[in-house]
Amino acid sequence: MFSTELVVQTFISGVMIGVLYALMALGITFIYSIMRMINWAMGEFYMIGSYLQYALVAFLLGPDLWWLAIPISAAGVFAFGLVVQWSLLKPIFRKPPEARDDYSTVVTLALLLLLRSLATGLAGPNQFSPGSNLPVVMVGPMPMAGARLAAFVFALVALALFYLLLRYSWYGLALRATSQSRVGVQTAGIDVLGVDRIAFGIGVALAGLAGALLAPVFLVYPTNGLITTVKGFEIVVIGGLGSIPGALIAGVLLGLIESFGAAFIDSAYQNIYGFALVLLILVLRPTGLFGERGREA
Repeated sequence: MFSTELVVQTFISGVMIGVLYALMALGITFIYSIMRMINWAMGEFYMIGSYLQYALVAFLLGPDLWWLAIPISAAGVFAFGLVVQWSLLKPIFRKPPEARDDYSTVVTLALLLLLRSLATGLAGPNQFSPGSNLPVVMVGPMPMAGARLAAFVFALVALALFYLLLRYSWYGLALRATSQSRVGVQTAGIDVLGVDRIAFGIGVALAGLAGALLAPVFLVYPTNGLITTVKGFEIVVIGGLGSIPGALIAGVLLGLIESFGAAFIDSAYQNIYGFALVLLILVLRPTGLFGERGREA
């Protein structure tokens, strides 16, 4: 039944899950904007972040220090991302430009299969959940699980830190410059391959952070990154590949579409509403709502 209270509850729920979706999409589009490649294994970095969160809470820190496990998990995924970029992706830029897309697609798809198989072999197909002693809290008129609210707050903090890094730090300036012209930053004496490594680490760390935050909500298992990867690419299509503001706005928009569709149409088709929006955007504006500007080199 339609009511003002239901609309408010649905809006709050949509915004909260949309911000968390945006973390995954932001990692995808950030890596693309710097390195000009798509990381098809993004969901597996999400999965690694969720497993790190579970392991830290279950075996080391305990549920009372769940909040400390979140930055540690993100840092672990960041470090792993640096290794992956250095060992597997850096050779992309020793190949002719026309071969880079094929190489990056093959490598990241192979990495996807490898990491998923390793997770299944080491942890089995079982589902886990990191403990949390957070109580149910009231957000406006809606009762909200403490873990979900905490994930939303941490996501907002992470997005704010990401903005400050890009806007006010030297690395942020180098990253923004590289996204505009790889040739230009090299003429200025910047190690563009080093910038690539940091960008890839930050991008996958955002996915790992999303995995750590959502581990208590969506559980931990080897294929838990699949749905979030699909959501991430839906957001990238809606917002525009390479557009960071587009990823944030499209993430919230997708969350709202799914929430309102589930509340007022049919919850059984919740995932369909996002695909319908993607198809609509592709018909009306193929480059996305905030299609990426052209850049040199």
